[in-house]
Amino acid sequence: MKVGIGQDSHRFDFDNKDKKLVLGGIVFENEPALKGNSDADVVLHAIANAISGVTCINVLGKVTDKMCAAGITDSREYVREAAKYLGDYEIEHLSISIECKLPKIAPRVEDMRKNIARILEIDECQVGITATSGEGLTDFGRGEGISVFCIITVE
Repeated sequence: MKVGIGQDSHRFDFDNKDKKLVLGGIVFENEPALKGNSDADVVLHAIANAISGVTCINVLGKVTDKMCAAGITDSREYVREAAKYLGDYEIEHLSISIECKLPKIAPRVEDMRKNIARILEIDECQVGITATSGEGLTDFGRGEGISVFCIITVE
């Protein structure tokens, strides 16, 4: 059994009206997008980093920079790339914690759980998502961006 932790955060891009906010592979309409070369999906980036914590192969960075340069900006592909290195390990559980003032996460938790499970080819009950506003104590809680932590357990 192994456990990995991943984290990612991005600031909002309030000026870019063409880009959509994507979290856990789900589009949040009428919300500001996040800054980044890719779709800037902080949830999927944190998952990719957690997987890298288990495999010791960092996918975010050089690998995803090459993918992004080739036009692959969908973070679902980054998670799939990271998962390739799990070998015989199987994902037992993901625990995801999201901190942001906006958008409201609770109404979309089930959509994100289903989508993440589909991406990783695991059961939806293996994906837990919690969210907090952070009570305005951090930049994320003040509405300047989104931060995500993810813990993965594999066996």
